[in-house]
Amino acid sequence: MDLTRATPPLLKHMNERTVLEAIRAGAPISRAEISRRVGISKPTVSLALRALEDTGLVREAVHGPDGPSYGAVFFEPVPDAAFVLGLDLGSRFLRGAVADLAGRIRARQDVELRGADADGALDAIATLHRSLIDGASLPVERIDGVVLGIPGVVEPLTETLRLTQPHIAGLEGRAYAAEVGERLEASVTLDNDINLAAVGERWAGVARGIDDFAFLSVGTGTGVGLVLGGELHRGAQGAAGEIDWALAGSADELDPSAEGVASLAAEVAWPGEVDGSSPPYDARDIFTAARRSDPLARAIVERIARRIAAHIAPIAAVADPELVVLGGGLGMNGDLLLEPVRALLRDWLPYPPRVEISSLGESAVLMGAVATGLQAALDNVFVTRRAVSSPL
Repeated sequence: MDLTRATPPLLKHMNERTVLEAIRAGAPISRAEISRRVGISKPTVSLALRALEDTGLVREAVHGPDGPSYGAVFFEPVPDAAFVLGLDLGSRFLRGAVADLAGRIRARQDVELRGADADGALDAIATLHRSLIDGASLPVERIDGVVLGIPGVVEPLTETLRLTQPHIAGLEGRAYAAEVGERLEASVTLDNDINLAAVGERWAGVARGIDDFAFLSVGTGTGVGLVLGGELHRGAQGAAGEIDWALAGSADELDPSAEGVASLAAEVAWPGEVDGSSPPYDARDIFTAARRSDPLARAIVERIARRIAAHIAPIAAVADPELVVLGGGLGMNGDLLLEPVRALLRDWLPYPPRVEISSLGESAVLMGAVATGLQAALDNVFVTRRAVSSPL
């Protein structure tokens, strides 16, 4: 017996899921438009719609895409079928948001960490979790799951953290998802923060609709989120995008992060923007001085642009992405970095990628966490409600 042959229940499941995804992507959307977009006949779409309405996943929309429907029937997801909570554990802030299944943010809050270690961050996560659920006026059981972006590699087999950033001490080697899940009494998914930033840009940012692109974050550290064929590429060990290691063995110092900026400032004996401060210099002060035409600050920024281009070049040569998105606290300085980086890549590469600044800014990781949670929630709600409505 060929077990791979699609049985009628499997086809029904696939059709319902396809129709649900079309409604999510294009709501409010008519039956005819769903049929056209997904290539399923109108009668089959009607059967799928009836099942999705019966399970409470979709409903008729009051208005069409251009206002009143004038007799045509349009459909939209039921946003309150489930909710997700996204979290971004950064160097200075813990950011969080609750969203419904339509992707609407119901509550959003940022908390300053003030040098918290891993245990302090755990306390902050628990407090923010309660605050967000209260702010959205939701019972806690309505949260389908939590997605947490974290600065480190999440090993796929052990779910332990590796190569964590030093600004949150005590994360290295911990199964942090299990700890957070136990504290919140919820299902928690952990992912690298830069990976989630890439997901966020594709969901709601400048990379929307682009299947091959990279998100390069330059801030307290440097990392890459790589999307190929429309899917996030994590690698065998979960370490794809640890771009600093790609330049191992180079005789040149190529760090474009805040630490690299401070080192460059000391090297050229930059006197400080106002008060002649001594090392270590704040990278933000150097970029501010460069905007005021300080010659040494501008020289430092030019070298940082070259280092950023040097990080993009191997990505472009190997993966040939259509787009590279610059983000992070330093990468967002597009007025000083964007054109020099573009010019260098044009000189160096036969097929340079388009380079743009993140349109989500400091919210990129958080939006990626929400987007990841929404996809999982749709899977969970879809499977659970179908099972309840169609018992064996």
